[in-house]
Amino acid sequence: MLRLVLSLVLLDPAAVAEVSQRNIPVPQVLTPNGDQLGYAPVPRPITGARRLTGVLVGRDPVTRRDVMCGGTVIGSRSRSLVLTAAHCLYHQGRVLRHLAFLPGYDRGRPVLGVWPVVRTWVPAKWRNRPYSSDLLPYDVGLVGVAGPKRPLEDVTGRGLRALPTVRGTALRGLELLGYPAGKRYPVMRLHRCVGDAVEGVSEGPGLMVTRNCHAAAGGSGGPVLYGGAIAGVVSSSSPMRDAKGYTVMTRLGSRPFERMFARADRAMQVKRPG
Repeated sequence: MLRLVLSLVLLDPAAVAEVSQRNIPVPQVLTPNGDQLGYAPVPRPITGARRLTGVLVGRDPVTRRDVMCGGTVIGSRSRSLVLTAAHCLYHQGRVLRHLAFLPGYDRGRPVLGVWPVVRTWVPAKWRNRPYSSDLLPYDVGLVGVAGPKRPLEDVTGRGLRALPTVRGTALRGLELLGYPAGKRYPVMRLHRCVGDAVEGVSEGPGLMVTRNCHAAAGGSGGPVLYGGAIAGVVSSSSPMRDAKGYTVMTRLGSRPFERMFARADRAMQVKRPG
């Protein structure tokens, strides 16, 4: 098993990453027409599970910088929950403000509307401790959104089901979705990367790692799809300067996530109009 070391960095949703070299060796790029990070644009029209993915935007209350992450609609009884990374909600230890989710976002167009965030949830460990690599197995968050007349899933379609996996599970043929930023990606467009995942650590709920994809800023919080379900969220990566980059994904199989999801779903059912 690969053990993560200090070369791991948290993907900063406010950063613009530039890539000066090929970070994924050609033989390891599994995505058809994949670029130097292993990513390729999702062809239009965007349908199915990919249509449930969008951007989560907010503002840092101290720096007043706008930040952006990925997010996706996760199936729930409240029909109003979006899955993302915890660090997309707590930027450098500060809760982001003016959060909104734009599902189906495509080249500057909020295809399925702008949905204001009314509640956020992250694991208690993420709120109460300074950032360290030990927190990465818990880098997952949820937001509840509210529309004027109907719940989110009435507009987007049914949210994806969570696929819990235990530490040590290896998955082949994952699809990572996100909106990479930088000069090589001048238009905010949904991209995909196909990768095989192995275990990243030997403690806690575990982490998935793929060496077929190298997520840049803008990719964090995006879903990791497997068999029509969500197996995790994009959390971190090795630095962009690494010649052999990799991406770390937080699993959805931990009890803290299950408890957080149950609390969020109950809360949003209470808030739902009617």
